[in-house]
Amino acid sequence: MRIFTMLCAGLFSLGVVTAPAWAQADSSSATSQTVAPSAAQELIDLFFAAARSGQHDVIQEFLQHGFPVDVRNSAGFTPLMMATYYGHQPIVSTLLAYGADRCARDQKGHTALMAAIVKAEWGIARQLRQVDCDAHAVQTGQLTAEEFARVFGQQQQFQKLSED
Repeated sequence: MRIFTMLCAGLFSLGVVTAPAWAQADSSSATSQTVAPSAAQELIDLFFAAARSGQHDVIQEFLQHGFPVDVRNSAGFTPLMMATYYGHQPIVSTLLAYGADRCARDQKGHTALMAAIVKAEWGIARQLRQVDCDAHAVQTGQLTAEEFARVFGQQQQFQKLSED
């Protein structure tokens, strides 16, 4: 683990990967500062693996070196969605502290809160519910969190979140 952390820190400090390049990684416009696609994808994969497996120290290391908190994988998931789905509360808290977008939706229109509902991660759901992301869902024809909870038979538990 320590070697991994040092490798990532080295890549950032050597300028192989920098925050401005990452901030534009999703952009289709050409930039004067580029990151090799395979190196960029490898770091994204490592970041998501850490979110999935609960490696909090790795997540913190990436974020402290300017890694984008809302980077997306090929399925359109964010690290917040991944950490929520796998029940890693400390990582969820860290990602939110670094400004993760709790209202971001994947390619199917699902949010991190919806991942918490599916996995019955009610502690995480309570934390994510602090911001209402449903106003935009109604405008775009996507499911609200309450509708999603009803589909998964979790409406009663979801109602408790609103009462807290």
